[in-house]
Amino acid sequence: MMTVAVRSFAKINLGLYIGAARADGFHDLRTVYQTIALHDVIRVSVDRSVKRNPGRGGGIEILCTDSRVPLDSSNTCYRMAERLLDELGAKSRVSIEIEKRLPVRGGLGAASSNAVATMVALELALKKRLSGGLRLRIAAEVGSDLPLFLVGGTVLGVGRGEEVYPLPDLPAIPMVVVTPEIGVSTPQAFSDWDALVVPERAAELRSAGQPGAAAPTRQLTGAHSSDRLGEVGRALSAWLSGLSRGYPNTGASAKGGSRAGKLLSDLVRTGIENDFEKVVFPKYPELRDIKGELERAGSRYAALSGSGSTLYGLFRSPGEAAQAARRLQKKSLKAVATSTLTRQQYWKRSLGR
Repeated sequence: MMTVAVRSFAKINLGLYIGAARADGFHDLRTVYQTIALHDVIRVSVDRSVKRNPGRGGGIEILCTDSRVPLDSSNTCYRMAERLLDELGAKSRVSIEIEKRLPVRGGLGAASSNAVATMVALELALKKRLSGGLRLRIAAEVGSDLPLFLVGGTVLGVGRGEEVYPLPDLPAIPMVVVTPEIGVSTPQAFSDWDALVVPERAAELRSAGQPGAAAPTRQLTGAHSSDRLGEVGRALSAWLSGLSRGYPNTGASAKGGSRAGKLLSDLVRTGIENDFEKVVFPKYPELRDIKGELERAGSRYAALSGSGSTLYGLFRSPGEAAQAARRLQKKSLKAVATSTLTRQQYWKRSLGR
């Protein structure tokens, strides 16, 4: 039996903007994904002596001690393994052990990251690898957030989030992650967003003297959302343009500290935010309070990650982040100091090198 272990790193969203609902039921999005140094561990064991029988459960086993993690075919790791085995024509039995350290339904992309780690580990165990394009296509079929974990570092996400483009990497930025014991449903958050924006847009049209009340929902949200995502694209470009130019490091801080400080200042000035905060915070006011605690603890930029419930704050130095984490822990919050990961760091640490 061959066993391969892969670290399954989390992500945060640096801004997340929601567009119109699409015909396939998803929404158009604009976001910048950023991988961070918190992780689960995925261990994939392949038994070549026992043949997999697709007609009898597929011979795929999921193991996890966290009761919130499904152990059947609804698990993204199961779906990924099934899809990969079929693509590779492999008949071996597969066991996938998920060592949970990341929150479930926390907005950190844990389930998606787990699935991509399963793909990587299974390829290594079988000593076979798919082409880059096929890997990305399979990942997108399994889930919207998966393709970003095949890139790592700083990644632009468009479409429903599955269309990804590697960006010039942010430097490693110190941060604090707070994981409340709250599970936020992403589908419900999208539904709440739709319920919020349609009346708002209708009111705008009525105030402009147009018959907004009679307009179809998709018409109300479509053009407005498209224009808005265009504006968002320009805002993100304004912030990210500094990455390609390279922020000068004027010397005081090692490892790009002053560059990180300039990026954080620009991030705040550009006004990049997460749309989900508009619907999640009213329903879970304690999450808004935690964002305020991060800001009072010295965070230069704080936000909800994805649809939540995880929040994060970015800091200028590891010392500031560590001090803030201790302060939040004294308030009985589950806070940990960590950092963002560059693309090179992401892949090196994923494979334990």
